[in-house]
Amino acid sequence: MAAPAVTIVVPVYNEEANLRPLFARLAATMDATGRPWEAIFTDDGSRDASAAILRELHAARPDVVRAIEFERNAGQHMAIMAAFEHARGDIVVTIDADLQNPPEEIPKLLAAADAGHDVVGSIRRNRQDVGWRVYASRAMNFVRERITGIRMTDQGCMLRAYRRGIVQQIVATGEQSTFIPALAQYFAANPAEIEVEHAARAAGESKYDLYKLVRLNFDLMTGFSVVPLQMFTIVGMLITALSVILVGYLMLRRLIIGPEAEGLFTLFAILYFLVGVVITGLGLVGEYVGRIYNEVRKRPRFQIRAIHEKLE
Repeated sequence: MAAPAVTIVVPVYNEEANLRPLFARLAATMDATGRPWEAIFTDDGSRDASAAILRELHAARPDVVRAIEFERNAGQHMAIMAAFEHARGDIVVTIDADLQNPPEEIPKLLAAADAGHDVVGSIRRNRQDVGWRVYASRAMNFVRERITGIRMTDQGCMLRAYRRGIVQQIVATGEQSTFIPALAQYFAANPAEIEVEHAARAAGESKYDLYKLVRLNFDLMTGFSVVPLQMFTIVGMLITALSVILVGYLMLRRLIIGPEAEGLFTLFAILYFLVGVVITGLGLVGEYVGRIYNEVRKRPRFQIRAIHEKLE
């Protein structure tokens, strides 16, 4: 098949109510650009009728729709990575399937890519999410930038455009746990950010609860920086120094004033604090060790059941 100019990548997980309206708007937008394009939908082990609808869309528009079906759920970023491996466009655009990212905003990203930017991020204008998600996202953005040094105003918005060279570098990493927007920023030579509209979810429920957002940021921070380990080392050194000072003070007090029977609970409090620090540090080290373990096992990052595409 002749290579398209643009590839639209859509990860899908239990989005049966949104797929048909999404594709109708996506097709109208992309056909109006006059550019050859394709859309790769990755069904990430959906338990609803999403896979069947994707096969239906492929049958209706085999010239542009390609569908990848996973055997089981592997996560949004692995769904995107699978599509990246099959993308043929010079510009690759990622967009969520929930219609919170309006497909009509895609030409803005294409224009920025045409201007010479190899990665085009987006910033959601008038964000239509519940309050706790907005504030949690801002806090995580702040922590991520301080720890990794990667600058992204809105890391949670997946409406983004990448030049083919960036996509190829992302695929070549072969990492088990990754955060694609941050990885793209790491490889980018001339990134840019633009404002895009944001809409309330059309149907269905968000796939990211607070726990998954925290886990995602663990992947981000431990995948791009060793600062958490360094911070823990510094905290350990400071606590050791304070402990030495405390022991010296207690020894002098015992020699000058006498034993401190009433200070028993203070010592218990200090002990519990130190134990908490140790457990936290072990958990942090465990995060890094767990990621090393996942990498050295070399298990497949995802399992593809079927690929639906037009061959010529």
